[in-house]
Amino acid sequence: MFVGGGSGGHFYPLIAVAEALRARPEREFALYYIGPTPHEAAELDRLSIRFIWCPAGKQRRYFSLLNYLDVFKVAFGVFIAVIKLYVIYPDVIFSKGSFTSVPVVLAARFLRIPVVIHESDAIAGRANLLARSFAKAIGISYPEAAEYFPPDKTALTGIPLRAAILTPPRDPFAELGISADRPLILATGGSLGAEYLNNLLLRALPEILPHYNVVHLVSKQQLEEARLTAKTLLTEVPDLQNHYFLQGSVPGSVMAALLSAASLVISRSGSSSIHEIAYYGKPAILIPIPETVSRDQRSNAYAYARTGAAAVLEQGNLTVNLLTAEIKAIMGDQARYEAMAKAAKDFSLPAAATTVADLVTAIGIEHGS
Repeated sequence: MFVGGGSGGHFYPLIAVAEALRARPEREFALYYIGPTPHEAAELDRLSIRFIWCPAGKQRRYFSLLNYLDVFKVAFGVFIAVIKLYVIYPDVIFSKGSFTSVPVVLAARFLRIPVVIHESDAIAGRANLLARSFAKAIGISYPEAAEYFPPDKTALTGIPLRAAILTPPRDPFAELGISADRPLILATGGSLGAEYLNNLLLRALPEILPHYNVVHLVSKQQLEEARLTAKTLLTEVPDLQNHYFLQGSVPGSVMAALLSAASLVISRSGSSSIHEIAYYGKPAILIPIPETVSRDQRSNAYAYARTGAAAVLEQGNLTVNLLTAEIKAIMGDQARYEAMAKAAKDFSLPAAATTVADLVTAIGIEHGS
């Protein structure tokens, strides 16, 4: 049984582990996903994962009356989880943390069902800290996270990545319909706090496009506004528009092509994004969401940057000039570029999904025997 998070950063690693389990012809698995709602129901259907509804309450880090109301939702969620886990009684639960996992892991402890947890970030989340004492095994994505968990049951696994992300096309430029005549910069803001990054990149286009192709990923809601802004900024230099490619959210196969084709990635510092960039060995400029919004991204960015694979630019003092200067500094220094690419590859743990699937299977078999 899988549980954890309503965002893609928690959901897609669960899907990656499910893919690894489904790829094993020697054993058949009954797979479940439990939570308030699936992030992407089509992915559950694709892998024959049965959805089980269970409510959950969220404890926000800021003052809100909803925090008090959600205490009752957590209690109700534990009650529902105990009933549903008792009926299904899975051999093992794999939890990615987040508030949606709390009722389920507490119910699993009560029913003595083994739990495996995985921490995506360099700083452990509260749900995983809650479960660390009774979890059978713990996977982490950054060495820095080890200090939060018992060493005897903690292993550095990396983040499980979906098969579509791990499989680039033979000719990514042809797949994307983009000329390979100049370096490609991939810019993506993720689903949280993307508006600032989008606006910054749009203002930088007149400086970047004379030298690079740019693929800019934005949310569906921001697509039309970004298109109009880019057109306005590039009115006096219409030829540059041929080097700017604006996209909404893309499937994993297209993301694999983009990461394969890119020479440099500009991104927020969600943990899954960092590990995808690392898998393709691409130098990166990371612009973490401020800690007042998300405490994880800044820690992730600096943990990754300490390997030498990325530069970190803080949003609070970032300007178009600073961004374009950093792009020139990386792309114009071949030795630095190659060192960053090597550090990214060295950081990557591409077998994470298989490693976690092995662990979950072994614990499930032990419990079921």
